[in-house]
Amino acid sequence: MKECLFCNPMNFPEQKIVFENESCYFIQSPKAQDILEGAGLVISKAHVETVFDLSEKEWMDTYELMQKAKKLLDETYGPDGYSTGWNVKPVGGQSIPHAHFHIIPRFADEPFAGKGIRAWIKSEANRRPSRKIEIEAEVK
Repeated sequence: MKECLFCNPMNFPEQKIVFENESCYFIQSPKAQDILEGAGLVISKAHVETVFDLSEKEWMDTYELMQKAKKLLDETYGPDGYSTGWNVKPVGGQSIPHAHFHIIPRFADEPFAGKGIRAWIKSEANRRPSRKIEIEAEVK
């Protein structure tokens, strides 16, 4: 699909394909990094709308990239936990109708640590600078 944002991930020059295999990409975007440090997505190369539409091969390739991404994120950021998951259909929170798996490193010093990503998304605090910027400001 031409109009699908995830069918053509390189249409966004700031987006970076970190890993890829036969049927999936692990991508990160600097825009996501400003809010959720290290966050990324595993997306299928084929246009499939939801996780329920993935083939067995796409499931296995998603798992492979999830493990590679976790290793990279553990080594790069040393998170204290993760929020991961799929959103399905608009009522389930899916804003782009192309299957994609969220991998979000989480840190003990976040304002919403232990409350899951939904608490952060629903709060006014989600407009605050990134955790990295807040920590650097506290050190000064």
